[in-house]
Amino acid sequence: MTKEQLFENIKRKQSFLCVGLDTDIKKIPEHLLKEEDPIFAFNKAIIDATADLCIAYKPNLAFYESMGVKGWISFEKTVEYIKKNYPDQFIIADAKRGDIGNTSQMYARTFFEELDIDSVTVAPYMGEDSVTPFLTYEGKWVILLALTSNKGSHNFQLIEDPQGERLFEKVLRKSQEWANDEQMMYVVGATQGRAFEDIRKIVPNHFLLVPGVGAQGGSLEEVCKYGMNKTCGLIVNSSRGIIYVDKTENFAQAARQAAKEVQAQMAEQLKAIL
Repeated sequence: MTKEQLFENIKRKQSFLCVGLDTDIKKIPEHLLKEEDPIFAFNKAIIDATADLCIAYKPNLAFYESMGVKGWISFEKTVEYIKKNYPDQFIIADAKRGDIGNTSQMYARTFFEELDIDSVTVAPYMGEDSVTPFLTYEGKWVILLALTSNKGSHNFQLIEDPQGERLFEKVLRKSQEWANDEQMMYVVGATQGRAFEDIRKIVPNHFLLVPGVGAQGGSLEEVCKYGMNKTCGLIVNSSRGIIYVDKTENFAQAARQAAKEVQAQMAEQLKAIL
């Protein structure tokens, strides 16, 4: 999917919502445990209920890998279901891979050849040769961790060098030597607030994947105020705040209502650029 296609979807749906499929077997409604594949049954229901309200889905690999082979099968079935039934959706494999070059080549082959997924999250801290193997695939996206939403982000990402440049800023500047805004995005946590201003000074045209709105306390209004650009430039993720709002047999309808509320807020924010 190209940057232009992504923006067209945003305009058409009046939404830049990404639904995070952080599907935990211990948190899904109990009645689904009777299904042959409870994880896939849950995901399918959530996807069917929200697909017209969002532009992306982000399965978090940790939740699937925790179940071994069964979980990986559920993940593959989920990806195939989205691609077959909702081909306009941007699929993000939230895997946070990043290793020495030949290992990264294998990770890239997994997600971009075997699974044919649109994008994968990648950790940049082993440097250029750990990231560039993902960038050899035409039409695929690398979403590089820049400034994350967790409290521990302050441990390293905000450390300043003697010239006052913070580590996340160094990542943003250096990585632009590897790819442009047609192939690379950045993860920036919604809880970082005014830091979006500083980020936009360095990467004014890139899309940002923004977790942390909803259950983690990030403000959509603040993210848009400081982070939105002329092509929106934002993919805002909500996981728990949508998929786990209800644990009864009405869970999918409740998820739809939660997604609809976020989409309505996004439509209002988009008025500033459309």
